[in-house]
Amino acid sequence: MAAGGGIDPIHQFEIKPIVGLKPLGLDLSFTNASLLMVIIVAVISIIMIYGSSQRATVPGRLQSLAEMIYEFVASTVTGVMGKDGMRFFPLVFSLFMFVLTGNMLGMVPGSFTVTSHIVVTAAFAFLVIGTVLIYGIVKHGSHFFGLFVPSGVPGWLMPFMVLIEAVSFVSRPISLSLRLFGNMLAGHIALKVFGGFVVALLAGTSVFGYVIAPLPLLLAVALTALEFLVAFLQAYVFAILTCVYLNDALHPGH
Repeated sequence: MAAGGGIDPIHQFEIKPIVGLKPLGLDLSFTNASLLMVIIVAVISIIMIYGSSQRATVPGRLQSLAEMIYEFVASTVTGVMGKDGMRFFPLVFSLFMFVLTGNMLGMVPGSFTVTSHIVVTAAFAFLVIGTVLIYGIVKHGSHFFGLFVPSGVPGWLMPFMVLIEAVSFVSRPISLSLRLFGNMLAGHIALKVFGGFVVALLAGTSVFGYVIAPLPLLLAVALTALEFLVAFLQAYVFAILTCVYLNDALHPGH
């Protein structure tokens, strides 16, 4: 609650320490964000380890879920990068599962959405771009920088095109992190605001408040359904763009 008894939509994103740890003056506290990350890894581990260990001829629900997720990510990777892209499958799969699980767990009332913090999404984005740079340079050497030199461009236009390509490449981690962060942040704020409208209207004593209260309630329900869809789509978009960027490391030529 905000000062004056209003609803504070930003309060849900506050990072709170659970176990204070400050060795040598460094704040290494175990926070609610840390707890959710541990839960995310635990949920993913349970689904994939127990789901893949059954190997039944007629798969159960957990095995079917694990196989479906594997096939979905594998088809995404090969569809963008070809069979050579499967060498990056562990990275793409891990990012997709973490983002998807984090988004879905963030929809639980009273939970915490780690993907609504720019530091988390930026870390993933720079991990992807760092992988592109390191693998591309190690694998292709100076030929990798042909990525910034489009073919078929007149010589007088080349400096401008190289500059545009360089700026575009540098902006990739920014757009990749901001897209996920912005969508999750905005969605949860909208849900909090419309939920607050319902509470505020029902808290009133007027008949008018009870009459119009269902309107923001219905909108909040619709937004919740939309937010679940956005939670999946943002994880999928993050995985797709990761594959597109990694494809430049595999095939740097235009």
